[in-house]
Amino acid sequence: MIVDRETGWLVGVRCVASPNHDERPVGADLDLIVVHGISLPPGEFGNGWIDRLFRNDLPADAHPYFATIVGLTVSSHVLIARDGTPTQYVPFDRRAWHAGRSSYCGRSACNDFSIGIELEGTDDLPYEGAQYRALAELVVALRKGYPSLRAADVVGHSDIAPGRKTDPGPAFDWAHFKRELAAASAT
Repeated sequence: MIVDRETGWLVGVRCVASPNHDERPVGADLDLIVVHGISLPPGEFGNGWIDRLFRNDLPADAHPYFATIVGLTVSSHVLIARDGTPTQYVPFDRRAWHAGRSSYCGRSACNDFSIGIELEGTDDLPYEGAQYRALAELVVALRKGYPSLRAADVVGHSDIAPGRKTDPGPAFDWAHFKRELAAASAT
């Protein structure tokens, strides 16, 4: 993967523009990568509902769960599907609305200084090998494209919003991800 610094978009990756983003605060350097888990409806994959959620186009009557979240205005920079395919929603130089109330190392409002990456999955179902590889490749591309991310921590949503969020959950194998990241960094 390659980041186009001029546009903030990944080169050659499917893009579905979300309106749910805004300017980052002046002086807010990117220095955190946040991993999330998402499925819509919960536990179902590959059906296009995540695209519609991030575009504010989720029909409340399509599933009972959707009626509980239809008013949310959320986004992420990138979603990695179960087969490892990335979709980008927000340019990296913009603030995506993925973290909500959050803090990391004494700094609040993590959306201001982070990149949000969603993995299609749940807290309790294993993530796919292709997702770990794609996540590692994306982190390497981000670190090459944005010098401030070279030493950035990669954390879970649960790490920045403890007690409020649990994703990517116990099913996410951090050791596996670190091995994939080491391998991707070596190439």
